[in-house]
Formats: sequence, structure tokens, C-alpha cells
Amino acid sequence: MLFLVVGIVLLLLKWLEFGPVAAWSWWLVLLPFALAAAWWTLSDQLGFTSRKAAARDEARKEARLQKQRDALRSRPPRR
Repeated sequence: MLFLVVGIVLLLLKWLEFGPVAAWSWWLVLLPFALAAAWWTLSDQLGFTSRKAAARDEARKEARLQKQRDALRSRPPRR
């Protein structure tokens, strides 16, 4: 995400011809976008994305189970 933000800022600075970025090559300005794409590809191949999704699903599942346990404990006993 950082590469994407840096790329957008550099792109705006180059397009508005502001500061020293105006004299930079377009390749240098667009480099953060290529780095972001490379990072996303690498993280998908190494499994970072799927592990993060699995951890989020597991946390959601545990929260749901805990909510059900709490609801069972708070019920008055049946007669």
C-alpha cells in the first residue's frame, strides 16, 4: 500500500511539474507502481494473503462461538 501511495504522490508531482520531481524521468516516477505489483504478486505466491485471510476467518469464528457461549450462560434455567 505504501508503494501505491508514494506512486500516486510522485505522479501528481510530476504531472503538476512541482519541485525536483518535474525533472525526473517517467520511469523513476512510475517505479513505485511496478514495485507495488511485484510485492502483491510475491505476497500471493508466498501465501501471506491466504494466511491473513485464514487468520481473519478464524478470529471471526472464535468471536461467534464466544458470543454463543455467553448467550447460553446468560439464559435462565428451564423448568
